Amino acid sequence: MIIRTLFFLFLFKIASAQEFSITGKVLSNGQPLEGVTVLLKGSNIGVITNYKGKFQLDLNNLKNEKLIFSYIGYNPVVKRIDPQNLNLGTIILKADENLDEVVISGTLKPVSRLDSSVPVEVYTQTFFKSNPTASIFGALENINGIRPQLNCNVCNTGDIHINGQEGSYTMILIDGLPIVSGLSTIYGLSGIPQSLIERVEVIKGPASTLYGSEAIGGLINLITRLPENTSKLVVDSFLSGWGEVNTDIGYKYSLSSKNSGLLAVNYFNYSNPIDNNQDGFTDLTLQDRFSIFNKLTFGKKLSIATRFIYEDRWGGQINWSPEYRGGDSLYGESIYTSRFEIFGKYEFNPKLSINFSFNDHNQNSFYGLTAFNANQTIGFGQFIWNQKVKRHDILFGLAYRYTYYDDDTTATLNEFTLFNEPSKMHLPGLFFQDEIKFNLKNTLLFGFRYDYNSIHGNILTPRINYKISNLDKSTTFRLSIGSGYRVAQVFTEDHAALTGARDVIFIEELDPERSWNINGNFLKKLYLKQGAMIDFDFSIFHTRFSNKIIPDYDTDPNKIIYTNLYGSSVNQGASFNLNVLIQNGIRVNLGATYIDSYIYEEDLKITPYLTENFQGVWKVEKKWKASNLVLDITGIITGPMRLPILGPLDPRPDYSSIFHILNFQLTKSWNNTFETYGGVKNLLDFTPSKDSIARSFDPFDNGVTFDSEGNALSTQNNPFALTFDPSYVYASNQGIRYFFGLRWKLN
Repeated sequence: MIIRTLFFLFLFKIASAQEFSITGKVLSNGQPLEGVTVLLKGSNIGVITNYKGKFQLDLNNLKNEKLIFSYIGYNPVVKRIDPQNLNLGTIILKADENLDEVVISGTLKPVSRLDSSVPVEVYTQTFFKSNPTASIFGALENINGIRPQLNCNVCNTGDIHINGQEGSYTMILIDGLPIVSGLSTIYGLSGIPQSLIERVEVIKGPASTLYGSEAIGGLINLITRLPENTSKLVVDSFLSGWGEVNTDIGYKYSLSSKNSGLLAVNYFNYSNPIDNNQDGFTDLTLQDRFSIFNKLTFGKKLSIATRFIYEDRWGGQINWSPEYRGGDSLYGESIYTSRFEIFGKYEFNPKLSINFSFNDHNQNSFYGLTAFNANQTIGFGQFIWNQKVKRHDILFGLAYRYTYYDDDTTATLNEFTLFNEPSKMHLPGLFFQDEIKFNLKNTLLFGFRYDYNSIHGNILTPRINYKISNLDKSTTFRLSIGSGYRVAQVFTEDHAALTGARDVIFIEELDPERSWNINGNFLKKLYLKQGAMIDFDFSIFHTRFSNKIIPDYDTDPNKIIYTNLYGSSVNQGASFNLNVLIQNGIRVNLGATYIDSYIYEEDLKITPYLTENFQGVWKVEKKWKASNLVLDITGIITGPMRLPILGPLDPRPDYSSIFHILNFQLTKSWNNTFETYGGVKNLLDFTPSKDSIARSFDPFDNGVTFDSEGNALSTQNNPFALTFDPSYVYASNQGIRYFFGLRWKLN
């Protein structure tokens, strides 16, 4: 009897163990996903989906009623088990925007970010919406290792630093084409609206093998939105407590069933002079800017885009007005900018394509009494041929770039005839790249580029990249070694040469700068049992420069002396990014970069100007799906930077202090078409010291006594022997301010 009872209990236990059979199907973009991990939360019990995306998980109890669905390159999903309905139906996994992006910047051809041999960072429009700005220049400040640097306290000119390197070493691309360079690196970045950008791809380290000059320190590729991927009508507008107004309007139209276009208009205005630091100068440059962008796609073969920008900006003494332009009554820096661009791509077939661009940039400006009028025209064309042969993925290209530059400075003055002679530079080149996939884990890429510069002659830039990863691509290591070069254009790259506050001295003909870089990158992605997802990105970098061009502010406080460095210059350090996604709607992004940059010449080790030794960025996002609310808190921490003081008597610190910029934003979606957002920028109200402009009360140096060599003397009225100088700048003078905006779209 006892044996019979035990036997029936055993059969009952078996029946009970087979009672709960959970089934379902996992899809992404309508396609089944094979190999998705289906894990019972808080345990090691799980299965994977088959080639049809289906799964069956047998359980003997339902103490834990949640399943975690995870797959490399996709955001995990947590589902609750209903004991009354064990068929979960269809589970949709969405691609992780941080890892499953298709990138083109690293190899000039579309490839998954996970498969790219070159480490490429990708930032989507969602990332930039957490801290809205009027232009892409300000939007980049939340990217680890990238710092928009202001170069003048008066006109707020700026450039983009990557890992502490000067902005002239950063190449800015639009849709993979070298549109932003020369003159436009000063003011052209301000005319690119943030809402126009689909995503931003960043490469840190030399990219001259594929892109030539200016990519010596890294590149930023701004990918514009495709007409077919946009709504019919989009409006995004915001205003700030300082009186800044920015409006973006995008309209999609169709020429035919296969041909479509995107028309985008941006208008920015700031016309409210503010002098909170009471130095007599505007804290923020006044601007009136208009840009119009039009992009056309003709099937899948041809796309053409045009852009026009006009900007009127000025900064200076608070009561300055246009009638004082170029005069010595009141000091002002007034810049009129007009720029036209056309660029596009034609694909003959999947293996052969051509990229082309043309831009014309005109600048009419006065920096106090100093006039600077310049015109730059650049034409660019590039054929690209791609062919796969067994394990080899071969890419070959022919490129040609023509640069015309003319201004009214000594840069275009013929020293023998004393007549103006515009610079005309021809740069034909070719490049080759072979990516070898030995197996699913190991990939080797090597390439080289040959350019012939009509002024400087032959230039060769090689590179090699190696990638190793495990089969599920959750762990990847990349090693990169490459060379870069840059042909300098001082008056278009260094705003300090234009202010008129110092004389510009060239000791010699400047040779192209060269660099060698080694970069190691480690990427790890983890799925936790609780449903959280973590990806960790760590890099170390070392770059050594030769022929580096470094402006000398120290030899004479009234001069900027330019010459090639007869020594070495090193930029090295490490960076990490940590992204954590928690299932209750919280996402945390942390990033930090340590920079060790120095110049070594004549047994002296010198820290370059405006190079931070540490930078940190962080972001916390919290979503409440029930109420359609999103909270974004972003922060930037910047370490000390060496600043250009005006001689040994200058009382100002020669290093900046550590500072932290904190931003807060709350976004509310009312429906699928309307969204409002608002918050506070610079919540800690950080501003630089009030004496950032030396002798702001005497901008024309009327009260300065000079010796026979032009050096300022210490007098009773000028005990520190200072002259007017606005180059002591490391952060914006804008303090705390609120902002409010709305977005509306018609699908």
